Amino acid sequence: MARPPTAAQRRVIEDADPGTGRLRGTDAQLAALVRLGLAFRHPRPPHDHFLTPAGHRLREAGPEPAPAPAAEPAGVFAARVGGAEEISPGPSRAREVRDAWQGLLELRRMTNPDSATDRPCGWERTHLVRAAALALEAAGHRPEHAGTPGYRVRATPQPEAVAVYGPALTEYAATLEAAGWQCGEYTEARTRARHVLASPRRV
Repeated sequence: MARPPTAAQRRVIEDADPGTGRLRGTDAQLAALVRLGLAFRHPRPPHDHFLTPAGHRLREAGPEPAPAPAAEPAGVFAARVGGAEEISPGPSRAREVRDAWQGLLELRRMTNPDSATDRPCGWERTHLVRAAALALEAAGHRPEHAGTPGYRVRATPQPEAVAVYGPALTEYAATLEAAGWQCGEYTEARTRARHVLASPRRV
């Protein structure tokens, strides 16, 4: 488990802007909060630091130190991309996926310039496979596992694009489009495999 923040780090959290979660502190303090999963660095200049949903919860919890929750989109939690992963279905996994998706929507609200939650944010553009997989899993689609059909999300040579394979391409595309992605169905020239090519929508 992540250790709780120090008293100095806690003061930085408590002094965050109440509306935006923007942080002020030394480079070392801000970097430490990022490592703890309580803050993130905005991808665009001037690269300010802001509280993550976990940081907001800790700030609202009061003055006593508390450990940082782990299930953040950019932290310990990992969406199932399909393939050889271990699958742990059940209420616990469903709750983790739901919390991670809500955390990602909050990250969109805090980091998109217009606070939009209907299109991907900077984190998703740098974690394309995991972001697309989270959108699919959060919508109830099952990943491929041990011969059981399901979706597979894979990186592609194209910038800002992932390929999604599986038995329900139309449904996968509809889910991703609703989550702010642009999608199209294609056939690979060499293998003739059908897939959805998805890219994060910018506007």
